Amino acid sequence: MPETLAALLFAHVLADFVFQTAWMVRHKRRADGLALHGLVVLATAMAATGGFDPGLLWLTALHVGIDALKARSKGGLAAFMADQAAHLAVIAALAFGRPDIWAGGLWAGATALPALMAVAAGAILATRAGGFAVGLLMGPFAARLPEAITAESLPGAGRVIGLLERGLIFALVLLGQPEGVGLLIAAKSILRFGAVRDDRALSEYVIIGTLASFGWALVVAYATLSGLAALPPLGIRAVAP
Repeated sequence: MPETLAALLFAHVLADFVFQTAWMVRHKRRADGLALHGLVVLATAMAATGGFDPGLLWLTALHVGIDALKARSKGGLAAFMADQAAHLAVIAALAFGRPDIWAGGLWAGATALPALMAVAAGAILATRAGGFAVGLLMGPFAARLPEAITAESLPGAGRVIGLLERGLIFALVLLGQPEGVGLLIAAKSILRFGAVRDDRALSEYVIIGTLASFGWALVVAYATLSGLAALPPLGIRAVAP
């Protein structure tokens, strides 16, 4: 079952956070938008498991149904988290009910592949999915900041910084160097201190965003380590302290 779960999770993050276009997101209230996204979900699931299983049709149908419900919600962080939790529950149910999907696929002989998929899925969840989650959390706070402050920022710089810091945290934890996260926090605090020390609203905004970003990456990283413990090892030596 762990191999099937890893493959299905990898397929999910690819479908939702890599191959899902802005057009699909905007048109999820339309049949064509949902149908196109559903085809991506099915294609990634077949590619990740190395074959076709009827359970993947069930997975795709439920994925589309969950997205249709979310498209009619008010949006926001709660809707995003509920949507992803529902998808993960469906994936877990399918992996539990049909644990042989991986064994019947083309990649069954590649014993290290499920662990690689788990690491890749974790990296995407930590960086890309984390960006959406933190952005939704910070949206209401950003709307209250003065326009003069937000106008001074480089376009897209905050998003890139978030991707880099979450990616670094994920890598540090998986490499057995979680102490490096403390150095990353210290470095960011020093670099940000001069810009925010005289503005309480901006300093609170930065603190909330930083804690949310770091916390998300740490949770995903340690969840990935837990998943890897149930899979055949990659054979990569841990980095010495």
